[in-house]
Amino acid sequence: MEKFSVKELYQDYLKLENKEITIEGWIKNLRDSKTFGFIELNDGTFFKNIQIVISDKLNNFKEVAKLSIYSTIKATGTLVVTENAKQPFEIQATNVEILSECDRDYPLQNKRHTMEYLRTIAHLRPRANTFQAVFRIRSVAAFAIHEYFQKNGYVYAHTPIITCADCEGSAEMFKLTTMDLKKELPKTKDGETDFSNDLFGKETYITGSGQLHGETFASAFGKIYTFGPTLRSENSNTKTHANEFWMIEPEISFCDLDELMDIEEDCLKFIVKRVLEQCSEEIEFCDKFIEKGLKEKLAKLLDSEFVRIDHKEAIDILKKADRKWEFEPDYEEDLAKEHEKYITEYFNGPVFVKNWPKDIKSYYMKLNEDGKTVAAVDLEVPGSGEIMGGSQREDDYDKLLERIKEKNMDASQIQWYLDLRRFGSNVHSGFGLGFERLLMYITGIENIRDVIPFPRTPKNCDF
Repeated sequence: MEKFSVKELYQDYLKLENKEITIEGWIKNLRDSKTFGFIELNDGTFFKNIQIVISDKLNNFKEVAKLSIYSTIKATGTLVVTENAKQPFEIQATNVEILSECDRDYPLQNKRHTMEYLRTIAHLRPRANTFQAVFRIRSVAAFAIHEYFQKNGYVYAHTPIITCADCEGSAEMFKLTTMDLKKELPKTKDGETDFSNDLFGKETYITGSGQLHGETFASAFGKIYTFGPTLRSENSNTKTHANEFWMIEPEISFCDLDELMDIEEDCLKFIVKRVLEQCSEEIEFCDKFIEKGLKEKLAKLLDSEFVRIDHKEAIDILKKADRKWEFEPDYEEDLAKEHEKYITEYFNGPVFVKNWPKDIKSYYMKLNEDGKTVAAVDLEVPGSGEIMGGSQREDDYDKLLERIKEKNMDASQIQWYLDLRRFGSNVHSGFGLGFERLLMYITGIENIRDVIPFPRTPKNCDF
C-alpha cells in the first residue's frame, strides 16, 4: 500500500479520489460517538490537517476512539472527495494501527494558551498552530534569502564566531575564556587580566557581527553575504531584543549608498513575495489570529516605492508634528520608536532615513563631505520600525584610522581591516538585516521570543 504525506494528499487529492491510501501522523484532535468518530491527523508536512473517519467496523475501534491527542497512528483507507464540506476530502479508514500513545498529562491540550506559557514548553510549542505557521515561514524566508543572493551572484561567506575584532563595541560582546573562573584570574603588571596563557593568548569575544570579516571577502569576490547566529550581551528585556539571533550581512564592492538602498528594497520585497507565494495557509492563519490586515500590509509593501530622506529631514518633520513626544526629536540623536512609527505613517509606507550624525554611528561608516554626517541608512517599515541598517563603508585609510582614534579604539587589533584600504581600496557598502525582526514583521508576532525556536534573553537560557 502506497504511503502519502499530508502535503502530497492536499496537492493530488482529486487524482486519488476513491483510491486506497496509507498515512502516518499525530492525532491533533479526536471526536467520537458510540459507532463512529473523526480524527484530525497531521504529519508536519502541511499546515492543514486531514480528517480520518473511523467506525465500529474497525476491529480496534474502541481502543482508537480512546486515544489522547498527539498519539501516533498509521491509517489506511479510501480517499473520498468532500468539496462541499469544510475540508476538500477525507479518509474513510479501513484499518488503524496504533503506533504510540501520548500520556494523558500532555501539556499542549486543544485550548488557547498564552504565549508566556508556551515559552515554558519550548520543546513542545512547535506543535501549536501559531508556531507551526511561524516556524514554517521562518524556514521559507531563510531559503528565500539564500535564493535571492545566490541568483544575484553573491558568494556565501562563513565568517568566524570567535573573534578579537571589535565591530560594534566590546561592551556588548560576550567574552570568551578557557580560564577557570572559580580561581583568581592572573593579572598583568598593570592590574589587567592576563590572557597570555589563555587558549588564544589574547582577549577574545563571541562575534557581534560578521561585517569586518565579510568586507575582506567582498574585496576578493565583489559581492558576498553572511547568514548566521549573532550574539550580544546587552541586558535588554524588550520585545525586540535577544542575546542570540540570526543576521544577514551582505557586503558589496563598487557600491555606493544609493545603490545599497536599491539592493535593500529589492531584497526585502523578494523575501516577502516568496513567503506570500509559498506560505499562503500560514499567512492566512497569521492574518486571522495574530495581526488583522497582515496580508494587506505585506501586499502593500510589494507595491510601495520606498521613500528616501536625510536624518535632518526626518527630524524637521518630527519637530513640526502637532503632537507631544515622550522623547523630543534631536538633530544629534537617534530616532525613538515613536519617531519611527510617525515617519512611516507620515509617508504611508517604508522609509529610508540616511546621512546620520557621525557621533552616533560606527567608526567604519563613510564620512560625508560635510564632515558632520556619515553615509549610513536605516530602513523603517510600518508597524515594526527599523528593520535594516547599513552604510557605505569608509574606504580612505587615513579617515578610517582617525575615526578609530576618535572612538578610543586600539587600531592594532584590526590592522588587517585597515589593510583593506591600503591594498586595493574601493567604494563599497553593506547592510545588516536582523532575521528575527524580519520574521516579526512578516508574521505580525510582537515578541522576538516567539519567532526563535529557543530564545536566549536575560535570565533565560532554558532548554
